[in-house]
Amino acid sequence: MRFLFITLISYLLLIISPHSYAKDPYIIGLDADLSAVAKDGGIAIQRGAQIAIEEINAQGGVLGRPLKLVSKDHRGNPARGKHNIKAFAATPNLIAILGGVHTPVVLQELELINQYKIPFLIPWAAGTPIIDNGFEPNYVFRLSIRDEQAGSVLVKEAKAEGHQKVALLLEQTGWGRSNQDSILKASLEQGINVTHVSWFNWRQKSMKNELTRIKESGATAIMLVANAPEGATIVKEILKSPEFKALTVYSHWGIASGQFTESFKPEELLTVNLSVLQTYSFITPTNPLLNNKVLRSYAKKFDKSVTAESIISAPGVAHSYDLIHLLAAAVELGNSVESANIQTSLENIKSFKGLVKEYKPPFSPANHDALMSHDYFMAKYNESGFLVPKTHEEK
Repeated sequence: MRFLFITLISYLLLIISPHSYAKDPYIIGLDADLSAVAKDGGIAIQRGAQIAIEEINAQGGVLGRPLKLVSKDHRGNPARGKHNIKAFAATPNLIAILGGVHTPVVLQELELINQYKIPFLIPWAAGTPIIDNGFEPNYVFRLSIRDEQAGSVLVKEAKAEGHQKVALLLEQTGWGRSNQDSILKASLEQGINVTHVSWFNWRQKSMKNELTRIKESGATAIMLVANAPEGATIVKEILKSPEFKALTVYSHWGIASGQFTESFKPEELLTVNLSVLQTYSFITPTNPLLNNKVLRSYAKKFDKSVTAESIISAPGVAHSYDLIHLLAAAVELGNSVESANIQTSLENIKSFKGLVKEYKPPFSPANHDALMSHDYFMAKYNESGFLVPKTHEEK
């Protein structure tokens, strides 16, 4: 009898607990590179999402049910990414998919996203056609850089630092082509002369010929669009040659998505005039209280030694954190986890005070990009090999 009484009391305590759940969790899929060239960005996205989900679940979940992140590694391979999307589409209780770093992978997945009508949240991949995809209704929502806007920031920075002739050094992918359009347009608008455009392939082992042609064109600065492996190859070539070291490099943020700094001693990066496009730094928060809360959660959950300076791929953490909270807000707003209702609700959130910024609004029927050029800034690697925002004094 005493055993039955204790069992009954335990059961009652369980079902009346404010954070107990009687139903299976809603699933959020993560489709990202978690083990290859952009794994730093992919893991950052995963960790930001996990922190947000833990917070949401501690407050009772969404519509009385918890959230759960299920991760699949596409390793930068579009075919594997498409396979992941199909697998997620068949997953019971799936409410959304969170994407990864690679624009080429996401572009290949868009048709499936439209076919299955799954809300697709993009915390990193920056290609303009990801959002301007021609599908109606559009189930893709991005909280990240938009390449169409990135070009103006890179060119403006080069012009402010006295450069009148620039060259483009771009990876031969949809992401590279998206940035070519953006940078050429911005250069024309700002009166900057583009003297040369060079293309390179993934896993290319030498960039000497490309850098030689850039130098011969008369350019004094490079607009670089590369991921970490190729970015490291380019910077190594620059370090070898005093002639190349005279070039200033303004890089899109792809090099920060992988293990770029591991290829160098920190002091080596200080000898290269390299600036990197960014959207968020835990060093200069817009919401200090929330910034510190997320940093404490990160330290507790993943790395007890982390600091605002050392957190890896900070934008990935911050973007995915905000996107998961926006997804939860949309579900509560529409009182539904049906895809069409989530899509409409994301377009109709009026304002949201997030980690990256206060969104007023984050999205609308006409705009599925939550960040624009005024939300971007340039950063440099410091003596410890960490990206830090450029100060006004440096500029």
